[in-house]
Amino acid sequence: MSLTVSRPGGVTFIAVLAWIQGAFDIVAGIILLFNQDDATIILDFDSKSAVTISGVMYIIIGVLIILIARGLLRGSNGARVLVTAFEVITLAGALFLLFAAPSQFISALITAFIALVVILLLWTGRAASFFRR
Repeated sequence: MSLTVSRPGGVTFIAVLAWIQGAFDIVAGIILLFNQDDATIILDFDSKSAVTISGVMYIIIGVLIILIARGLLRGSNGARVLVTAFEVITLAGALFLLFAAPSQFISALITAFIALVVILLLWTGRAASFFRR
């Protein structure tokens, strides 16, 4: 008798959000590359090469995020560990901002909460069983 663990809704939710984020990053990168000669954008980035590098980096990061999301959907423990590592870094940064930048308190609190929820959704309950299979 085969025991299969279906993908928990929380894992699907996180992966779908990651796909959306990855797609937005790719689109943002493409937009930057198509507008790398725009004087206003160059001024914001301080140089045309910075615009180009940022555009390329957005595209690369977007593709990586989509690949990691795909891994989450397939139950890859490596993808879960990568997402968790990024969320721990995000959580640490948010906790730092809570004290270092009082004007960012609400934003940092929300960011910390979301990072913590993502970690919990990936490591507890049905998700733990899903990634152990």
